[in-house]
Amino acid sequence: MAEQISSLKTGVKYKDTPIGKIPVDWEVVRLGDVCDVIGGSTPSTKKKECWGGNIPFAIPTDITNLQGREIFDTKQHITPEGLSSCSTRLLPAGTILLTSRATLGACAINTKPMATNQGFASLVCNKRVYNWFIYYKMILLQRELDRLGSGSTFKEVSKNNIRSLLFPLPPFTEQKKIAEILTAVDDAIEKTAQIIEETKELKKGLMQRLLTKGIGHKRFKKTEIGEIPEEWDVVRLKDITQKFYNGGTPDTTNDSYWNGNIPWITGADFENQKVNQIRKYITHDGIENSATNIIPEGNLLIVTRTGVGKLAIAPYNIAISQDITGTILDSARALPMYIYWYLDYKAAHLISIIQGTSINGLLRGDLESLRILLPSIEEQKRIVVILDSIADEIEKESNHKEQLEVLKKGLMQVLLKGKLRVSV
Repeated sequence: MAEQISSLKTGVKYKDTPIGKIPVDWEVVRLGDVCDVIGGSTPSTKKKECWGGNIPFAIPTDITNLQGREIFDTKQHITPEGLSSCSTRLLPAGTILLTSRATLGACAINTKPMATNQGFASLVCNKRVYNWFIYYKMILLQRELDRLGSGSTFKEVSKNNIRSLLFPLPPFTEQKKIAEILTAVDDAIEKTAQIIEETKELKKGLMQRLLTKGIGHKRFKKTEIGEIPEEWDVVRLKDITQKFYNGGTPDTTNDSYWNGNIPWITGADFENQKVNQIRKYITHDGIENSATNIIPEGNLLIVTRTGVGKLAIAPYNIAISQDITGTILDSARALPMYIYWYLDYKAAHLISIIQGTSINGLLRGDLESLRILLPSIEEQKRIVVILDSIADEIEKESNHKEQLEVLKKGLMQVLLKGKLRVSV
């Protein structure tokens, strides 16, 4: 990827056109002049002879659920009879399958001949254009497609509107070079995403092993919740907790309670089992005149309504809403980060025991009675170190993926509009 990006250059000469300034050696074209725009159709579902053949038949969800840029196969297949029974066409490999109904502008390139239903306006490129350049151009034009869409039940953009789209077109060799650069970034994004998923699977397996079998144990005992290491105990959460703190919300109509310097959070502020951002701050008067409490830094925050299953360690002294229960553990028996990981492992169970009609939540009694598998403090520390290291790796790769996505977005804006040129 570095080699492709190093080929970028500035110092571009421009000319005026109906769609704005573009490089002097680029031209303005209609999409319909460089691509055949082809719709689809669906064979009768009442005719069994039309279905179950070997011709892939794409519907929009095949594209929207796709992981990647190429589509290799589809869930549904039709027969030659099905193909000839309606107005769908067999699209050659290399076609850009573009959704034109409901979800507008999702696209992928097929690796084998396929037919589509009526939710597509697919693009078969002529010799003037490189299909992967047009693929990225269509991604850039998704907002314009959405603007052109109309309909009461669901939006749809007509094939004529798609044919009429104007855009700047570089020479073929530059199209290919631009596409290669964007493909290299996409490849890096997909590789990073794969690393993230593989590491998440590793983390899942490690959590199951470490939080039930521990590290290096040879002897186990049977308990009411399964076989555990002999040295471990089964305890209730209340047995290892010094105090549970409720939360609350200061009166939102009293300005003197808000916009102070005390961070105040709700369940909506949790993301990826962390306090993601602080959206609201309250004053000392807000604390004194409401049910909220300040949870000291380093203690466990458990969302017990409106988002049960979310957890975090307080990143600093922080006030909580009624969505959250602050949990101050007995430090001689349990580490906040160990209980955090254990409850994260048991998140599905927490969700399964919520109660309520208008607002679902976890009852205090049920929270206090949660059974915890408890190793020694020293083993808790070792388990936490392992799981923290895996979580740090996932966060590092996730941040890298976000940076790559920002890079791709920026490159598309400058490369596909000719604001930055490539050496060819």
